[in-house]
Formats: sequence, structure tokens, C-alpha cells
Amino acid sequence: MPKVMGILNLTPDSFYDGGKLQSEGAILKQAEKMLHDGATFLDVGGYSSRPNAEEVSLTKELQRVVPVIENLIKQFPEAVLSIDTFRSEVAKHGVEAGAALVNDISAGLLDENMLATVAHLQVPYVMMHMRGTPQTMQALTTYKNVTQEVLYYFSGRIAAARKAGINDILADPGFGFAKTTDQNFELLSKLELFKNLDIPVLVGLSRKSMVYKTLGITPQEALNGTTALHTMALLKGASILRVHDVKEAIEVVKLVQRNAAF
Repeated sequence: MPKVMGILNLTPDSFYDGGKLQSEGAILKQAEKMLHDGATFLDVGGYSSRPNAEEVSLTKELQRVVPVIENLIKQFPEAVLSIDTFRSEVAKHGVEAGAALVNDISAGLLDENMLATVAHLQVPYVMMHMRGTPQTMQALTTYKNVTQEVLYYFSGRIAAARKAGINDILADPGFGFAKTTDQNFELLSKLELFKNLDIPVLVGLSRKSMVYKTLGITPQEALNGTTALHTMALLKGASILRVHDVKEAIEVVKLVQRNAAF
């Protein structure tokens, strides 16, 4: 059965919920709600990866995420936490603090020590497709065939991760990362091809620009559109939905599963 990963952004500038979780109480309250609503994972991130996001120092990223992970594990020992980072130092300290998996937007390409670090930690690794960095990715959207090129990228990154000694790997196509709206929809329409990678596929579609720009609305108004895209992703084989709105995503999973039973 597909799982839901709730997003805990500890950044002041994320595109949808930036600045909302600035106090310990707000973080714990949001985590409790997401777990109560059915999230299997909570994804803790301290570096906004939205287009043109500000650079965050290693020290600041560690200060944002490590105490929060420690506190979440103390309050919710049953929670499965993911550390959302492309830095191996943050991954290491995050897992030592209690995170159970690493979610890397760069698939190890922004930190040469990442694959070896994750292999040493022996935790599952989510690798995403992106080009460049959050600061440069929007200029890097030229593809001959976006789906083929993203699949080819994953075949190479999975091989590198396996060679490094990482056993559990998940693929995230990276909707919105170095891709135009049309390219995002093309990827979504071909998502079933990712089954050929033989690893679980995680999708991050929640309230993204492919929803709100297509509909001419704001991220705050994009929950209904997000639900529609989640339905499409599940029907095409997605294993994990990474979301801002856990309750609604769980409802989609339940309905799609019920339909699949017939």
C-alpha cells in the first residue's frame, strides 16, 4: 500500500509553508497532526530547495534540523523521520539524532561524500532528479526527451549508489526541479515507466507550480489540484506521496486502493 510522507519545512522561505514552523511548539503540533492523520514518514528539512532559494550555511542547516529531529524522536518515538538534505554532514548528524532515511535532492551530485556516508549509515536513500542547484536549476530545462533522460540519469545514479554500498534506494523524478510545467506533465504522464527501475518511486507534487500555474491560482489554493495529480501518480505506480496535507493524501491512497481491489 502506498505511503504518505509529511513535509516539515524548518525554513523561513519555502514556497508554500515557509516561516510557519519557527517555534518548537508549532513544529511538534504539526508533526503530531501529520502522524495522527496517517503519515508514515516526516521529512525534516532546513534548506529550502525552491527555485532561487537563498544559500544556507552548513552550520545554520545543522542548527535548524538536528535539535528538531532529537525533539521529535523524544516526543514521538514511533515516528519514522527523514532528513531532507544534499549535504553529507547534515545527513550524518540527522541520522545520528534519530532520522531513519536520507532524502537528497541531488542524488549525491552536490556532495561527493554523500553516497559513502549513506552507505556507512546503512539507511534508505531517496535520490531525486535535478540539474544544477536550487539557484540555477530553472535555467537548465533543455531536454530532447525529458522522461528518457531522467530514467537514464537514475540508471547511472542507482548504479553509483549500489557500488557505494547503499541497499535501499528510492527514486524521486523531481517535479519542478529543472523542468518546465509541460515537462512536469510529460513526466507524470509517463510515470509508469519508472517501474522499470525496480525501486520504489516517491513523488513530490504537493502545491507545486505545475498545479497553481496551470490553474491560475496560488499555492494556498492548490490542494484540490494536488489531490488530482496525486490520484494520477498513484494510478501510475507511485509508492510514496510527499505532501503538505497528509489527511487529504491518505484519503486519495485509500480510495485508489479500494478501486484497485476490483
